[in-house]
Amino acid sequence: MKHIILAIIGLTATPLAAQAPAAPPATQKPASAAAAVEKPDASALASAFTYKVEGRRDPFVSLVGRGSDPRSSAARVAGLPGMLINEVSLKGIMKERAGFVAMLQGPDKKTYVVRAGQRLLDGSVKSITADAVVFAQDVNDPLSLVKQREVRKALRSGEENRG
Repeated sequence: MKHIILAIIGLTATPLAAQAPAAPPATQKPASAAAAVEKPDASALASAFTYKVEGRRDPFVSLVGRGSDPRSSAARVAGLPGMLINEVSLKGIMKERAGFVAMLQGPDKKTYVVRAGQRLLDGSVKSITADAVVFAQDVNDPLSLVKQREVRKALRSGEENRG
């Protein structure tokens, strides 16, 4: 085992020792040549180019997705039609003759009663079952082929259903 290790070390050390040392760097240029190259002063560089901003957009702001939804920043309608699906929480589901009715709580801490087909700011209530409400949320992405997605809000979380 020791012989093999020594043989490997010897084989790798031989090519390294055979390499010639690097050639010394070429002689430096004479001082007169270095003095011939003049450095421009800072005032000349500053006056050579200026960027005029008026009428131009900021080049560092992304053109794709400005980061905010125009529906969320605009003035909203009061009540449930002015709320986003992500802002409401499901508080209860009640059975009536025609089907189910859901109780939603908005960010204003008020409770709203909704039925299937009722509109919110970014979608509508698609269906209401005994344990969940399914929303059809409008997708605001020009690159997406899907224009709506389903958002399901359950009355109880998944952990409580197991027990």
